[in-house]
Amino acid sequence: MLDKEQLDEYRQDIKFSANLCDQALDFTTTWGIFSPREIDDGTQLLMKYLKVNEDDDCFDLGCGYGPIGLTLAKLAPKGATLLVDKDFMAVEYSNKNAKLNNINNAKAILSNGFQHVDPSKRFDIIVSNVPAKVGKEMMSLMLHDAHQHLKDDGKLYLVTVNGLRQYMKRNLQEIFDNYKKVKQGKSYTIHLAVKN
Repeated sequence: MLDKEQLDEYRQDIKFSANLCDQALDFTTTWGIFSPREIDDGTQLLMKYLKVNEDDDCFDLGCGYGPIGLTLAKLAPKGATLLVDKDFMAVEYSNKNAKLNNINNAKAILSNGFQHVDPSKRFDIIVSNVPAKVGKEMMSLMLHDAHQHLKDDGKLYLVTVNGLRQYMKRNLQEIFDNYKKVKQGKSYTIHLAVKN
């Protein structure tokens, strides 16, 4: 049985720092959000292969506490970055972390995929660390909506567990008419599709 002291400790925010794409960031997280104590391996791999211009408008789909989206915002200081998550705690902590790192060109909102995103909004880059258990219906919506929300020549970067590799290749090829496997690691694959 846990004592009160242990439970109180669990209720405290978790704090750590990380370096992503040569950007130093501080994070505050909490239990119940994905990978609360450190940047997960999939995100770390993905961040090594992102190419971002300083004026890109970026979108982080399923942002968690914000490691991807806030890094994008720092890499694209002349653009605007929108982060979304369907978990209200993730959104709260993303916005907290934007403030903590003095990032003024990023904002997190509550949205299930693109459901609450302005239909006319377009992005240069959409990035997602896709949850393995999102389900094929939601995955289909996410990929089709990502295509719709990209500007011409906009890029969709995804990282998934290796088990979803063929699925992603097939679906991105079908929706975007192109597909590139950027990198396959031990457990994760980075996928890229461009809106032509």
